[in-house]
Amino acid sequence: MLDNALAALVSFFLIDPLQAEISQRLAAAGAPQTVVADVAACARTATPAIIERASGDPWWAATTAAGVWLGSTRPDAVLVEVAPACAPAVDAARPFLAARQA
Repeated sequence: MLDNALAALVSFFLIDPLQAEISQRLAAAGAPQTVVADVAACARTATPAIIERASGDPWWAATTAAGVWLGSTRPDAVLVEVAPACAPAVDAARPFLAARQA
């Protein structure tokens, strides 16, 4: 039961904002739907790794969630840090994310 509560909290405060921020930035930059879909799919598959990292390192979870919410932490960097297999999808999205930041 505690595991479910932790997963729900991590999902609400970290995973959902991370996915929303990346998707919004890509959509605003006019990224192709395939790029948006690939990053979103990778983020969904990274969810267990993010929850595992957050449960093992609550300080990382809190500071990362705050950073994503406040805009001081790049969500794409968090995704690649936690799920290195997402690097190809994020790399394909980086030109659009960089254009949006400029």
